[in-house]
Amino acid sequence: MTADREVWREATGVVIATSAYGVSFGALAVASGLDVWQTCVLSLLMFTGGSQFAFVGVFAAGGVAALPSAIASAVLLGVRNVAYGMRMSSVVGTTPARRVAAAHFTIDESTAVAVSQNDPRLRRVGFWVTGIGIFLGWNVTTLVGALVGDILGDPKTWGLDAAAAAAFLALLWPRLRRRQPIAVGIAAAVVAAALTPALMPGLPVLVAALVAILVGWFDWLGHDGAPSTSAPEAIR
Repeated sequence: MTADREVWREATGVVIATSAYGVSFGALAVASGLDVWQTCVLSLLMFTGGSQFAFVGVFAAGGVAALPSAIASAVLLGVRNVAYGMRMSSVVGTTPARRVAAAHFTIDESTAVAVSQNDPRLRRVGFWVTGIGIFLGWNVTTLVGALVGDILGDPKTWGLDAAAAAAFLALLWPRLRRRQPIAVGIAAAVVAAALTPALMPGLPVLVAALVAILVGWFDWLGHDGAPSTSAPEAIR
């Protein structure tokens, strides 16, 4: 299999898995009190799954009175996209038009697929194919979920709540070949899991990211028979 076909195959797999999760969002958004049009507009304009789920989760708990808190939670989760944007600025292209267009497609999945490639050209392919593919698929499945939410029932019954996590695990697994990335992954997971009950949505992930920064900065476990990992590489 050629490198181009491989990156397309990887991106397509992530697109399919993540888009399937959009059904869950559509159903939950309508169940929380949004109508079909509001749900679809939220996916079109916000287009960042974690922030969208945070918004509808808080909104469902408090209704219109909780709208400021719902917006704050969504913004907090979206902060991570700023870091993604800095990392992707050299990947998406140098023209202003490309960077403006890329801003809407800079999400967890497009960033993950892009940085998993070694060739700059393949990084661009991975970013654009994943970002645009998920945007199209996510909005289609959001509409489907909003329309058939009552028929679908609990999305967890169909395993849709695990689709995005499974896609990320598939991207992460091939990179766990040395002690340093394994240690970063385990430590970050423990930190995020421990802080989830105590902090607002979004904060545990941001705090867990500090694990990668510290390990990369001090190069802990970086000397295991392979080139050491720099701070930016560890953050990736």
